[in-house]
Amino acid sequence: MEDNQYMKNKIQSNRLFMKSAFADDEFESDQQKQLPQPPLTKAASSNNITKLTMDFSSVIRETDYLTLIQQRKSHRVYKNESISLDQLSFLLWTTQGIKEIRGNNYATIRPVPSGGARHSFETYLAVLNVEGLEKGIYHYLPMEHSIEFIAKVDNMENIISDSLCEQKFAAKSAVVFYYSAVPYRSEWRYLTESHKVMLIDAGHVMQNLYLSCGAIGCGTCAIAAFNQEIADNLLKLDGKEEFVIYAAPVGAV
Repeated sequence: MEDNQYMKNKIQSNRLFMKSAFADDEFESDQQKQLPQPPLTKAASSNNITKLTMDFSSVIRETDYLTLIQQRKSHRVYKNESISLDQLSFLLWTTQGIKEIRGNNYATIRPVPSGGARHSFETYLAVLNVEGLEKGIYHYLPMEHSIEFIAKVDNMENIISDSLCEQKFAAKSAVVFYYSAVPYRSEWRYLTESHKVMLIDAGHVMQNLYLSCGAIGCGTCAIAAFNQEIADNLLKLDGKEEFVIYAAPVGAV
């Protein structure tokens, strides 16, 4: 009975989390206190940087929007072949690229919406089979539209599978996208409401990834079941100020 009551309380707590409380917030945010805002993006930590193209003309296969919507689905089976660096560039730009910077580095405008233009996510890649890239972990640098090499990982297929709760199909893709959250970017403005907003924003990013994959002959599958500790360690994240919240393998279909 105690376990049952605990579960009921947990469910009720989670339902309350989904409700808006903006009008009830009596505390000042760090923005209202005029404290410095956090950086718009995470800085590079490596000198091993690969510049990405902005010319996507060679990778687009489908441009009809209705067709992309009708064919959108999750793919868990991928061809045993590489994807091109240009295809990867397209997927990165359409999900987290930067179209414009507003004010004095106040906000970024991207292909996906974000509450208050806070864009609290970072994109990491577990590259398995991308033309021109060494196998390993990479981090997307949206300001420069580049990727930096983070680390080579032994037995990467096994670790990817472990990080995604033994979903072995993901390790048969060409690349796995891991999205991390840097919560303070949104907390700075929205305090306790920021976390719900960030989760909503994650859905915007993932839908763009699905549609963008469809445009270039690839497939993906959103994954929310992952081992937090293994996934964070794989990307060298501290698990407190930055941690994984979403993942998606991508491959040719």
